[in-house]
Amino acid sequence: MEKVVKERLWTSSFRAVTAGNFLLFFAFYLLLPVLPMYLSEAFAASRSTAGFILSSYTITALMIRPFAGYMVDTFPRKRLLLICYFVFLLFFGGYLLAGTLLLFAIIRAGHGIAFGLLTVSNSTVAIDVMPSSRRGEGIGYYGVSNNLAMSVGPTLSLYIHDAYANFDYIFLLSMASATIGLLCVSTIKMPYRRDPVPEKPPISLDRFLLLKGMPEAVTLIFYSFSYGVLSTYLAVYGKEELGIESGAGFFFILLAVGLILSRLASGKWLNRGFVTRNIFLGMLLSLLGYLIFVGVRNEWGYYGAAVILGLGYGCICPAYQTMFINLAPNNQRGTANSTYLTAWDLGVGLGVLIGGQIAELTDYATAYATSCVLCAIGYLLFKWKTAAHFEKYKLR
Repeated sequence: MEKVVKERLWTSSFRAVTAGNFLLFFAFYLLLPVLPMYLSEAFAASRSTAGFILSSYTITALMIRPFAGYMVDTFPRKRLLLICYFVFLLFFGGYLLAGTLLLFAIIRAGHGIAFGLLTVSNSTVAIDVMPSSRRGEGIGYYGVSNNLAMSVGPTLSLYIHDAYANFDYIFLLSMASATIGLLCVSTIKMPYRRDPVPEKPPISLDRFLLLKGMPEAVTLIFYSFSYGVLSTYLAVYGKEELGIESGAGFFFILLAVGLILSRLASGKWLNRGFVTRNIFLGMLLSLLGYLIFVGVRNEWGYYGAAVILGLGYGCICPAYQTMFINLAPNNQRGTANSTYLTAWDLGVGLGVLIGGQIAELTDYATAYATSCVLCAIGYLLFKWKTAAHFEKYKLR
């Protein structure tokens, strides 16, 4: 019997791009919990003003995503990655130099553009350097670096703030993290193209958004909407409606644990082609998590739901990214990645906006109950329409 040789996943280039991803998200998550406090203390910004400035980061990142996919598919990917990473790094220095609220707002919006370009280019390069036979597993490991940054970054940031009461230390640490990340990705060795590069098609909407993946994008939005509500209003919901003080940090640690465990476990299933099965499992786990979160209104429900939701989203996210990649030809990997990230960001943004309105008119429990209903609708749409659409149009 002929022995099947397993292709190597953890090459020096894959390690470099994964480390670069961890360091860019570590820099991002360091700032996330302290910026509202910084705007209040440094510029006396009101809550509404601070919210508008901080949301501009997500808005500009969302707006640039489709163009990022086009750029990644058009220009040399490593060169574009290095330029985007360098620009992303420079903006951290801009926070230190911003002397007025207006200048800070402009820098924050510009930083969102750099973030949107960088995340698309880095994830596309990651897919380029991993073997196609282990792509599902590779996407899972690559995503773990995001989850580690999400669990470590905010905790360290709040510790520095409480210990030293100096925001500049946090800005400098973010800048240092991005600098090391840039050095990491500079060592990536891109694979040689064995086939001739296909001629670029004329400019069309499909160069910016993967039109074939629109049914997949719609169902993903239902789950990213729910995640937007969950992550944004978690702390105030726990404090005001459940009486859980300072529980958000531990919730996100448990969420990250669930995400990491399921990503590691589901990657090998993706390698075997079980893409839709991973999504079905993830959707059912997420739906169960939201039901517990809404229905069990105590600490057991609050923290228990965190692990289950982490397991669910850890199955959903890498499987969805694999779906978009498998629907696109190789010269549209950037477009596929940007479409996946655009759908996710759009859902999160809608969740933050609409979830806040629902909570203001009723309460946060109703907002989370709405999320639960939307997850159920998303599951039914995926079962009846999207799964069959993927199986019909997938290229690999």
